[in-house]
Amino acid sequence: MVETGFLFPKTFLWGAATSSHQVEGMNTRNDWWEWEQTGRVKEPSGRACEHWDRFREDFKLAKSLHHNAHRFSLEWSRVEPEEGKFSEEALSHYREVIRSLRENGLEPVVTLNHFTVPLWFAGQGGWLSPRSPELFARYVKRAVEFLGGEVRFWITLNEPVVYVFKSYLVGEWPPGERSYKKGFRVLSHLLRGHVLAYDAIKGVTGALPGRPVQVGVAKHVVIFHACSPKSWRDRFSVGMRNLMFNHLFIKALIRGRIFYPGLFHVRLPRARTLDFIGLNYYTRDFVHNEGFRMLEIFGDVCTLKHHREIGKRNSLGWEIFPEGLYQLVKEFSRYRLPLLITENGICTDSDEERFEFIRKHLACLGRAVREGAPVIGYLYWSLLDNFEWADGFEPRFGLVEVDDVTQARRVRESARRFSEISKTGRISWNE
Repeated sequence: MVETGFLFPKTFLWGAATSSHQVEGMNTRNDWWEWEQTGRVKEPSGRACEHWDRFREDFKLAKSLHHNAHRFSLEWSRVEPEEGKFSEEALSHYREVIRSLRENGLEPVVTLNHFTVPLWFAGQGGWLSPRSPELFARYVKRAVEFLGGEVRFWITLNEPVVYVFKSYLVGEWPPGERSYKKGFRVLSHLLRGHVLAYDAIKGVTGALPGRPVQVGVAKHVVIFHACSPKSWRDRFSVGMRNLMFNHLFIKALIRGRIFYPGLFHVRLPRARTLDFIGLNYYTRDFVHNEGFRMLEIFGDVCTLKHHREIGKRNSLGWEIFPEGLYQLVKEFSRYRLPLLITENGICTDSDEERFEFIRKHLACLGRAVREGAPVIGYLYWSLLDNFEWADGFEPRFGLVEVDDVTQARRVRESARRFSEISKTGRISWNE
């Protein structure tokens, strides 16, 4: 008998994701808002999707699409608008968000920091400050004390390595630094911040009734291939980039330390501070070796002189490579921790292409689960068209279309087709 598809476990989490600054609107007290006002981006976030006021409407849409989980983030600058002063109003709002999710049958997956930081925190040096891990942990502790009884999945940090790269190595995001020395210092503070936040969450929720609280990170991962497969130098740089970009942060949290002579050495307060690993997967890159001096060993993404034919691209130019999700899930299975796909999506003007993206990635994910990969859920990026950081509102990732002027929501056909998979848990190998 020919197998035509795969049935995901009944406990599998199906849904989508958002982040506070990208959808809420009017987050005027964080570093990104200030960055936008200086004209450093294509367009400011402004009202975004008005999700701060429309969250109930949006969660009803998610329920109608047979989602059973939703990932969102708290906005640190709303919760702690001034150092040490916490907003009961903001915390009460997020409690209503969580209760609305529960009322609609959606498991909350809560991210505590999705790139943005409060202006007061940025003014003290942001994640460069040696105080930053403790300041982050204090905010986490207060938020979890207020909200923890109704949340099972916490994500401390979203894409910490991307944050370091964009904000401290290439300077495209606030604070616009271009320093490897500062970048590595920020990375070490993010690692320590996660450990302290993990302990704060466990300390607050350990005595709460119900299922154990799970704490993880959302790690951006990329498939790396050699520009020239026959070149051992390119293959070497692929291995180094895979280690540094995909695995270093996770290895450090599991081992409690990370040491690469002459490059990076961090000893953390303790080891094994992950209960699950979130994976954000979008694309693959081809890598060309640039030499063997410090940092050159990681190579560079192929330029036109190393051009080669690859698959289709989304509207931001990222290659669509579904097989990469299978490969990375199998690779990360070696850590023997539950894996949650916390982001996977496509920006495109073709809704048919959007569903094909989802279907093909889920087919690859189903193959990995069938082979024993410990995947507990899939959250598409994103529920809504939203503010995509330096790229503004032009990239359209949403299952739900949002009119920039009227804020009207329209469910796309791809969302309805994805809802059938969410409802049945079944993915066909071919359709």
